Amino acid sequence: MTPIVQCPVLGLAVLLCFGLSSGLPGAADASNVGSATKQVESGAKQVGRGVEDTAKGVGNTVVEGAKSAGEKIQEAGRSVQPQAEDTLHKVKDGAESAGANVKNFFNRLFGK
Repeated sequence: MTPIVQCPVLGLAVLLCFGLSSGLPGAADASNVGSATKQVESGAKQVGRGVEDTAKGVGNTVVEGAKSAGEKIQEAGRSVQPQAEDTLHKVKDGAESAGANVKNFFNRLFGK
């Protein structure tokens, strides 16, 4: 249990025990109060474990979600890669063709 959760829970348990024992001084003997105190402490620890388990569950959910998102992004990148390479080749071919056309234009213009 984390200290942030443990301190308030145990503090509440102790205050509850003192409040019950001081409010009913003659109604319960010391053995009943001791067992009740242990019961409250046990319950507080279980609540703390529940909060800790919940926090771990939330953390695991976030981690798994991030892994899944990363995998989806990688898949998208792999599917786009052939298109990007094809586009690059088309641009390169177009630039080479434009260069050849400019060269031919000046060759015809100056008669070479």
